[in-house]
Amino acid sequence: MIDQRKVALITGITGQDGSYLAEFLLGKGYFVHGIKRRSSSFNTDRIDHIYQEQHSDNINLKLHYGDLSDSSNLIRIIQDTQPDEIYHLGAQSYVDYSFKDEFSTLNTNMNGTHYILSALKEFLPSARFYFAGSSEMFGKVREVPQTEKTPFYPRSVYGISKVAGYDLTRNYREAYNMYCCSGILFNHESPRRGFEFVTRKITHAVARIKFGIQKDLKLGNIDAKRDWGHAKDYVEAMWLMLNKKKPEDYVISTGKQYSVRDFVKLAFSLVNLDYKKYVKIDKKLYRPSEVKSLLGDCRKAKKELKWKQKFTFKKLVEDMVKSDLDFVKKQGY
Repeated sequence: MIDQRKVALITGITGQDGSYLAEFLLGKGYFVHGIKRRSSSFNTDRIDHIYQEQHSDNINLKLHYGDLSDSSNLIRIIQDTQPDEIYHLGAQSYVDYSFKDEFSTLNTNMNGTHYILSALKEFLPSARFYFAGSSEMFGKVREVPQTEKTPFYPRSVYGISKVAGYDLTRNYREAYNMYCCSGILFNHESPRRGFEFVTRKITHAVARIKFGIQKDLKLGNIDAKRDWGHAKDYVEAMWLMLNKKKPEDYVISTGKQYSVRDFVKLAFSLVNLDYKKYVKIDKKLYRPSEVKSLLGDCRKAKKELKWKQKFTFKKLVEDMVKSDLDFVKKQGY
């Protein structure tokens, strides 16, 4: 019997977005393949609840060891899995770290994207490809709000690497008539965010301070403004982009802007604490080149994809604080 299920391949499946996307696609009846880096630890915490014993029968999620800097390995995985859709979410995604290790950021993010596109062109040109762009591509913004037509002016090596990936994706679409598109996703958070990201750093600290484990919270520029949504909402937009007649690029955002200070104030208020008593500004945590303000205009996505956000800013922060209170209470750290 021929398996009629759609097949998806996700790079970065063990990350925040990858884990939510895997859940979403499994709910749609897909067979999901995921690429994860080989490491001494299993590193699948975010997908443990959907992970299946890889040698059992009737599985619908399969993991493959891979590295975005290894083109031959990526070619083998694509040939073995024969995906209908590829969601390229894997990257060195921490902006601050990109200033410290420029080479690995550029190598992973630029070359990884190029290797996958090149492999698809040669071996599976019918597959649909999604590239995870970022609002960091706008950097020193040229207009407010930012749309699909706003020029890019990245202010970090991470942003530069994402602009390169975006341009590669567009070029393969136009030069080879492939279904390739990019989502220009503004900040999207969740309880699955890594601890190194400022939003999770805040909510984890709030929980630790509430339980008396931590005394204060050191932050950099808390007046930076961002357009914050929930990752659960944003992975649905990725799927909608790959299920249109023609490939196009879309800004995905909430259209509302809040400062880091707003995030901090709300997070502390949810546990009845005054953030001013605990937050310490540390100039060493400022970026070498700051992105002061980002605000997206997602009207095109709402009109053409019929995409709608479900989480408000308040619901997002509540979700993260509640999760970290439970985490610290259970784990003790």
